[in-house]
Amino acid sequence: MTEKLWGGRFDEKTDEGVEAFTSSINVDKRLYPYDIDGSIAHCRMLAKCGIITAEEASTLTQGLEAIRLEIQKGQFGFSDRLEDIHMHIESRLAELVGAVSQKLHTARSRNDQVALDVRLYLKDASRQVLSGLAELRKTLVGLAVKYIDMIMPGYTHLQRAQPVLFSHHLMAYYEMFERDAARFAEGMTRIDVMPLGSAALAGTPHPIDRHFTAGLLGFSKVSENSIDSVSDRDFMIEFLSSASICMMHLSRFSEELVLWSTAEFGFIELSDAFATGSSIMPQKKNPDVPELIRGKSARVFGSLVSLLVLMKGLPLSYNRDMQEDKAPLFDAADTLTSCIHIFNRMLSRMNVRSQVMGDAVLCGFMNATDMADYLVARGMPFREAHGCAGKAVAYALKNKKELHDLTLDEMKSFSGLIGDDIFQFLTPRAMIDRRRSWGGTATDNVRDAIQRAQEALKKETF
Repeated sequence: MTEKLWGGRFDEKTDEGVEAFTSSINVDKRLYPYDIDGSIAHCRMLAKCGIITAEEASTLTQGLEAIRLEIQKGQFGFSDRLEDIHMHIESRLAELVGAVSQKLHTARSRNDQVALDVRLYLKDASRQVLSGLAELRKTLVGLAVKYIDMIMPGYTHLQRAQPVLFSHHLMAYYEMFERDAARFAEGMTRIDVMPLGSAALAGTPHPIDRHFTAGLLGFSKVSENSIDSVSDRDFMIEFLSSASICMMHLSRFSEELVLWSTAEFGFIELSDAFATGSSIMPQKKNPDVPELIRGKSARVFGSLVSLLVLMKGLPLSYNRDMQEDKAPLFDAADTLTSCIHIFNRMLSRMNVRSQVMGDAVLCGFMNATDMADYLVARGMPFREAHGCAGKAVAYALKNKKELHDLTLDEMKSFSGLIGDDIFQFLTPRAMIDRRRSWGGTATDNVRDAIQRAQEALKKETF
């Protein structure tokens, strides 16, 4: 078919440069399965409502399925001349089934058609993300079980602060990714709205049944306002916002893995399968996977900003600017999905050096707060106890000792409330298991958190 499907009003051919400039087929051709599914559902609805005959619907459906097969086999030709995936499919359908193809576009527009396609795509993309996040959280829970007794330094300001269980640290990321999953699941409720039948912006005079179409396509809701239906991109921006937060979490975790794998920390070693070497320094083992994940977060953040800037000045309803929404959306979804997948595989093969972590807990005065708590438990106000422990730290620093290396007499010189049980009170294990407040790092707390997580993961569906 050589004529533009919209060419009736025009006298001149479209300039070839304009065709190339306005074409989006290289980006939106990946929407073909959703476009075909939507067209088949629309076709069935038209037949149900008596707008086309059952025979015409059958012919159109067979033609659409033939096009699906051609695209799947790589036998379908794409051209800038036909602009987008909708016109490609409709043009090819005309070649396959003839004049009856012209009835398919009754009661719809490319405006509501693309809105439908992207919503169908995002439902699938969200399910993939949710599945990946579930697998990642299972890996975190598995590692938390494996390392339930391992103690590591907890940090604030990247300075050693207090000892925590390594499993507790891992479960902190479980919480982050659980929130991510909740965001994507909640976002699905706003993606799950069927816009088809809104036509260009005002609806249609044809006696269609939009709820029937929605049922065929698996939507739980139908859009309420035809203008909003074709101009809404909130659901895409919300997906990108959730993706950006999730990538921020992956980036934070990646930063810790990069730090922990250095000689300065030495807490972990990444598998050789997830690291690279240097082209000039033979000894190097570079943590390129977490570094790239950290870097790719910028791409996803950029996609969110792109869509916000794209939409911020657009009047209702549809504007051609919106053609530019899909490239950042697809890139962000692809990037996030691949990052979750590779991060999970890398994490599951990480070697954790428990001895190095354990040794690190014994220096840096991480028991100073517990010394203050010891004094508080014996009646000293906390601020006074804080000062007393601070003086003990200053004394130990001058004498190149840790608090637990001081003698009992040295300890008692800071307060008469200190008894010979002080050193038992200051051991890493004792410090860990006293943190019994809800959400604290005590071993029993972490075991309970792991159990709750395991039970929650069993109930997840996508």
